[in-house]
Amino acid sequence: MPKVKTNSGAKKRFALTGSGKIKRKHAFKRHILTKKTKKQKLGLTHMGLVSTADMKSVRSLLCLR
Repeated sequence: MPKVKTNSGAKKRFALTGSGKIKRKHAFKRHILTKKTKKQKLGLTHMGLVSTADMKSVRSLLCLR
């Protein structure tokens, strides 16, 4: 049986926590920042967690079981 390959895009975007949850960055922080408030931009700076609904698909992209 062949080796299972990790999705290259996913391994750059997601990271595992010590408890097994998956960290992610927020969207909408790359460009067009002049119209966003300081509060919005600060909130987007912090890392978030992948929702439970998406956990299964992200774990399969990262080849985690």
